[in-house]
Amino acid sequence: MKVKEIVSAALFIALSFIGANIKIMGSIAFDSMPGFLGALLFGPAYGAFIGMTGHFLTALLSGFPLSFPVHMIIIVDMAATMAIFSLVYRKIAEEDFSLRAIIIASVFGVIMNGPVSLLMLSPLLLPAIGLAGMLALLPVVSGAAALNIVLACLVYKLLPDRIKKVRKKI
Repeated sequence: MKVKEIVSAALFIALSFIGANIKIMGSIAFDSMPGFLGALLFGPAYGAFIGMTGHFLTALLSGFPLSFPVHMIIIVDMAATMAIFSLVYRKIAEEDFSLRAIIIASVFGVIMNGPVSLLMLSPLLLPAIGLAGMLALLPVVSGAAALNIVLACLVYKLLPDRIKKVRKKI
């Protein structure tokens, strides 16, 4: 790894830590916004690393409210969400203008971070909180994902083109 890559990842992880302190509910917070932004700027691997580290920090600060094993599954889901979000954005942005790419990637991000995440967690959460609890979490988790993605996309849109072009070099 180059120094620039390490510093960039560290900066976005620090931003995730700040977002981890802005809670929506329990361990649901604004920790993934830097992961989504990092996925747009630096690609799927960096986005995945930032996203999983961000959720780990949120879970740690919250005291792992859903249990350590549940949060480990969420960490894997966050990594996959960031990677897929970045890959979808990059694939569509190659062929089309970026607004369409951002909208489609955002839909994938919300679906991965909401329903898919809860589906992955269902073997562990269903016995503990039941179907009603899982269904109650769905709009909260999906809404939080949407807010994190919208914020990341707004910041990305407001960044100067010279910064967006740096991502090609990293």
